[in-house]
Amino acid sequence: MTLDKAGYWQLISGHRDLGKSHGALLDLLYAKDCNFNAGAPVDHCAGREAIVERFWQPLVHAFPDLERRTDILMSGQFKDGDWFASTGYLVGHFENDLYGLKASGRPHFIRYGWFDRVAGDHVVESYVLLDLTRLMIETNQWPLRPQLGESWSPAPATQDGLALNAADPMESSKSLKLVEDMIAGLMSYDQKSLSSMGMKRFWTPQFQWYGPGGIGSARGHVDYERAHQGPFLKAFPDRIGGNHKCRIGEGTYVASTGWPSLNATHFGDDWIGLPATGKRITQRIMDFWRREDDMLVENWVFIDMVDLIGQFGIDLLPGHKRETK
Repeated sequence: MTLDKAGYWQLISGHRDLGKSHGALLDLLYAKDCNFNAGAPVDHCAGREAIVERFWQPLVHAFPDLERRTDILMSGQFKDGDWFASTGYLVGHFENDLYGLKASGRPHFIRYGWFDRVAGDHVVESYVLLDLTRLMIETNQWPLRPQLGESWSPAPATQDGLALNAADPMESSKSLKLVEDMIAGLMSYDQKSLSSMGMKRFWTPQFQWYGPGGIGSARGHVDYERAHQGPFLKAFPDRIGGNHKCRIGEGTYVASTGWPSLNATHFGDDWIGLPATGKRITQRIMDFWRREDDMLVENWVFIDMVDLIGQFGIDLLPGHKRETK
């Protein structure tokens, strides 16, 4: 019997005190041979023991009172697989160093994106990104230019991200089609004008875009183009998407992740203050979108910035050895 959304929520909400119960949650929810993929510097973990050793132990050592606060939880099928996708915050006091980052002793909210594929009643495949670059900024350990966007990333304006009732399939399909049409528009960039993508067809005038630390968040088309889209497309004008591990729509929400989902050449200067390297790079990305009527209104975005910037030859975590690539 496949684990349903209510059962999945019962497990993660019942074990939200991760400082004490991450081990029990892992035993109850995750298969012994789970294929677990996290952002750098953790990367790939094969099986429960590796997940504990390389993901949970460093995190809980750094944040002993770690708690999960979920803002959005979705479920759906992708390529015949059953998936759960969630985003929110991991909250706790930063008491001990993490990956070479110095502890602040203060509480911090770490943004997370999380995708789990289930087979039967266990998770067999996971993709997880933590917004470590925002933690660097909050603790004054970000070594690059100040981000152009803002630092806010709230829960959905409608406060309905945790709906456990079955969604209308027609609404789910409508949301998914809107996102896929918008992404097709993004890929029509003529490398000259941002207007060539026709984004005003898909987004409300004052949409909210919540980006990762180092980029920041924006409101509306002009601010978004200034803070992210313009500098990003100047840096990576030839980007190509693909390799999606999951893309699901449920009600007015859509979630997608690729590992990696973008390939590009770092052609342009000044993205997050860095000169062009000319290197071919990949990007691990997660997105969560919310639709109202026929337009997108909110977008929560995760990029594995540690992995991406590392491909430029810059180690954001020089005090920590990355075990695998």
